[in-house]
Amino acid sequence: MRARLKEELRRLWLEPRDPRLLQLGFSLLFLLDMGLRVAGGTELRTGPLVGLLLVPVAWVVALVVPWQRTPDWCRMGLLVIDIGLVGLGRLDPLGGSALLVVIPALWLGYVYGVRGAVITGVATVALVMVPGLLYIGTNGINLSRAVITTVISVVASLAIANVVQRVRGSQEMIELQRRVGSAILDTVDVGLILLDSNGRYLTMNRRHHDFMRLAFPDGHRGVAGQLGEVYHEDGETLVQQEDMPTYRATQGEEFDDQLIWVGSDPLTRRALSVSSRVVREDSGRLAGAALAYKDVTDFMRALEVKEEFVASVSHELRTPLTSIHGFTSLILERDDLPDEVVHQLGVVVRNVDRLDHLVADLLQTAQVERGLVHLVRERTDIAALVRQSIEAARPAIERAELTLTSSVPDRLVAMVDPQRFSQVVDNLLSNAVKYTPAGGRVEVDLSVTHERVELVVRDTGIGISMRDRNHVFSRFFRTRHAAQRSIQGIGLGLSITKAIVDSHGGRIEVESEEGHGSTFRVRLPLDVPATPLRRDHEPVVTV
Repeated sequence: MRARLKEELRRLWLEPRDPRLLQLGFSLLFLLDMGLRVAGGTELRTGPLVGLLLVPVAWVVALVVPWQRTPDWCRMGLLVIDIGLVGLGRLDPLGGSALLVVIPALWLGYVYGVRGAVITGVATVALVMVPGLLYIGTNGINLSRAVITTVISVVASLAIANVVQRVRGSQEMIELQRRVGSAILDTVDVGLILLDSNGRYLTMNRRHHDFMRLAFPDGHRGVAGQLGEVYHEDGETLVQQEDMPTYRATQGEEFDDQLIWVGSDPLTRRALSVSSRVVREDSGRLAGAALAYKDVTDFMRALEVKEEFVASVSHELRTPLTSIHGFTSLILERDDLPDEVVHQLGVVVRNVDRLDHLVADLLQTAQVERGLVHLVRERTDIAALVRQSIEAARPAIERAELTLTSSVPDRLVAMVDPQRFSQVVDNLLSNAVKYTPAGGRVEVDLSVTHERVELVVRDTGIGISMRDRNHVFSRFFRTRHAAQRSIQGIGLGLSITKAIVDSHGGRIEVESEEGHGSTFRVRLPLDVPATPLRRDHEPVVTV
């Protein structure tokens, strides 16, 4: 009951064309004026008495009239009557309070603007000023009161009219901006949603409504973290609350490219890449979050087709390459071959080996993209693996006329997949040699830092531009300088290296500047107690 009364009073206060609340306030103030006069010993004359009788009548009329269906001139007439009641209250030899005229004056200016101010001025002059001067006289005090009262009422009405006009103009501009913003958001082919600090949905665009219908066919309560037909990247595992993008955003997380599938029907489901940015107050308190849902279904399906194609072609290439390699090896075992034929067959063998490595990379890339990077972890002396990779790369380093230095401990045991770890070292060393001109230097460093294995491969090669650094771990990406210098490769080595490092729970970083070499840093969990290390500093070898 109290809530309904509060809401009704609020509606009456904000509704400019319903004068009931205004009339109640005016009536109470008028009765207070008359009561104070009587309490002070003043005898009420005819004018004030008539006003005292008419005020309750005006209130009853204001109470029963259906103002929503009443013409404007009726409301205006009631306010003019109020001004007339103030005039009746002043028909006393001693005068009376005329400040009450400000109440209907303000309301006239609030509802009718400048026109209301004009009506206020005319009504005050005709119903308050002139009758008062005729009844009391034009002595100095009375004339001053009459004129000042009229001026104050008109000024007050004009002032409120100006304020209301400015406010309404601002509201119209805000509403226009809101509609323009909403129209712009609805034209964007990205689902957009805004959450408040409690995870409630404040607004979303039309595109996101489409995604919501797929993800929540039974409806949505408008609160972050609600579960529905939302799946992880594999398209089969349902996303739990703690992994829902909206829930993560309300926990203050910012992220990019969280991949989810929405919808259970394989024919209509969509793949979405979700990004989140939080909104904070000046104090740092979470105020809300904004999320963007980009439809990447076509890209994911094209990627799946590409993966199947790469895997199929790679398998098909592997068989003839194996035959060529086998038969070439058999021929080379003969002792009656001319030197020229042996040389030519050697070229064939080297190119077959190169093709075999490329096919292996393609196959491994397809496996990585399908999430098939399986690790067989075991306690491994990775220092020995690094030394083996360095020795295997030494002939290539000598042919490239480079200097090699290394700092590797005698023994360093960690829980890794030995084959995969060796592949990481081989790829990084191969890249360093490939992209470093003759006379340059390659450095390899293996250590334990903050309970993590740290492998660093540094070179003084051509370096990587700032534009290319963000893409060096992408599949099939090659830097502009590599393409210009016709350096061999298809851009898979670093992509595979990153996949292996990620599978170990590690991290790979690159520091580089164009023309000043590159530093690749791999950090892996140690997972076993570190033993005291004795550095084996190899001498600098110049070839």
